[in-house]
Formats: sequence, C-alpha cells, structure tokens
Amino acid sequence: MALFATDHDLDKQFAALSRQVDDFRRALAKRGDAYYEDGREAASDYYSQLAERLHETLPAIRRRGRALERTARDHPATAAAVGLVVVGLLAGLLISRR
Repeated sequence: MALFATDHDLDKQFAALSRQVDDFRRALAKRGDAYYEDGREAASDYYSQLAERLHETLPAIRRRGRALERTARDHPATAAAVGLVVVGLLAGLLISRR
C-alpha cells in the first residue's frame, strides 16, 4: 500500500474536482437566471397593479388637487402659513435624523 499519492492520482483528483466545480457553477448560474426572471416578473406584476390602481384613482386625485388649489387661492395667508409649518416640520425631521 502506498502512503503517498502519485502525481497521476493527484491530477485525476484535481480534474474530477474541477469538473464538479464547473457543474456547481453551471447549476448556480441556472438558479440565478431563474431567480432573476422570477424577480423581474414579480416587479412587472407589481408595476402593472400600481399603474392600474393609479389610473383608477387619478380622477379623484385631480379633483382634490383642484379643490385644494381653489382653497389656497381663496385663503392665501392660511395656505402660506400651512406651507411654512410643513416646511418647518420637514426641516426638523431632517435635522433630527443627523
């Protein structure tokens, strides 16, 4: 019984390991492609659903926007005060996060 592997045995083992690594690499690449495709399809579905919901609610958003615009025109001082309060709140939030 030989205690030491010959160079030929080591070359065979190395070649076998190289083939196994290549097989694993191919399998991982296929899985990665499948995961990418699944993720792309899911994102597309979410986008379609969002676009559909937005399309359904867009008229209501426009109506509320026009009503808000009319209110701002009728009461400019109040609109300016509310705007300043909102800007102040946002600035406070941004500064407190630092």
